[in-house]
Amino acid sequence: MITIEKADRLKELPPYLFAELDRKKDAVRARGVDVIDVGVGDPDQPTPGYIIEALTAAARVPAYHRYPSYSGMNSFREAVSAWYKKRASITLDPLRQVVSLIGSKEGIAHIPLAFINPGDVVLVPSPGYPVYKTATLFAGGIPYEMPLLKENAFLPDLNKIPAAVLVKAKMIFLNYPNNPTAATATSEFFAEVVAFAAKHNIMVCHDFAYSEMSFDGYEAPSFLDTPGAMEVGIEFHSLSKTYHMTGWRLGFAAGRAEIIAGLGQIKSNIDSGVFEAIQMAGIAAMHDDTAWLAEMRALYTARRNVVMSGLAKIGIQAATPKATFYVWAEVPKGYTSADFCSHLLETAGIVTTPGNGFGDPGEGYFRIALTVSKERLAEAMERMAKAVG
Repeated sequence: MITIEKADRLKELPPYLFAELDRKKDAVRARGVDVIDVGVGDPDQPTPGYIIEALTAAARVPAYHRYPSYSGMNSFREAVSAWYKKRASITLDPLRQVVSLIGSKEGIAHIPLAFINPGDVVLVPSPGYPVYKTATLFAGGIPYEMPLLKENAFLPDLNKIPAAVLVKAKMIFLNYPNNPTAATATSEFFAEVVAFAAKHNIMVCHDFAYSEMSFDGYEAPSFLDTPGAMEVGIEFHSLSKTYHMTGWRLGFAAGRAEIIAGLGQIKSNIDSGVFEAIQMAGIAAMHDDTAWLAEMRALYTARRNVVMSGLAKIGIQAATPKATFYVWAEVPKGYTSADFCSHLLETAGIVTTPGNGFGDPGEGYFRIALTVSKERLAEAMERMAKAVG
């Protein structure tokens, strides 16, 4: 019998937030509790039928059963280029400035391996998607956490990053519309980011996963639409949330060609690309999505309104989100984030996500995902009112 010991890189990681949530949720369910899970951002609705039909047809094409291109089908990358042109009048060279991904999480996890050496600093938002930090650690980089605070509209204050950090910084992760805070960024902020990146020679990696989940006529600006953005960075996008394709694992990165090439080189040594039938379904998704986007936005707008109304009645403070399917709410006085979420789970059977699980500046908040029906969300608000009252 040999001794099995994990690598230091794994020992240094905290438990993955959502794995810990699953453990607690399963324990409560085992007691027979009817659990309402608004903890994880996984759409409850099926993938639209027109996308499934495209997959079904493509899956019957024998040519798509072989190894795919590492960088993605030319037709898929051309569809991504067309999507950017349609959405934001951005012109991309599909063969040099676009790469397919096995979901945007995969690309985000791999990008530091292409450009970060041990000891390099990566600027990561906090609270933020945990993968930004873990990907940095896996590459031997040093994460420097930029606090996202209410008083700054949950945007990082780039002017407060110490000069000693900036000297070593090679990459910055940003994410707007934002998970977990649901904050949005302006074109003016992105212009500030471009100037900041150019001044300090820092690569920008913008996570645009929630771009199409917007409400009340709001349209989230693409970082790539900012003058100079193509010179300093790339943007990640996923079909997971927009088209309810989380299990399909399809996304892309677009932007500066040299960065795309570096990410592609990592991928060619690690994975074998995305099943081409799924890429064909992705082409269909992006090509003819007008009716679906209207339906999807209406669905989440209605759910958001149920939650915002319920929280207001309880007296819990939360800004009305303009995008994402999250509500970032302040915990009631007398609770920490973890205590309040545990209280809701144990007394009301509601799974929410503690804000500090996304980083220390998230303390004092909890996140609600709009990933159950209006009826279940209304029931969750009723249970929460009793638990708080």
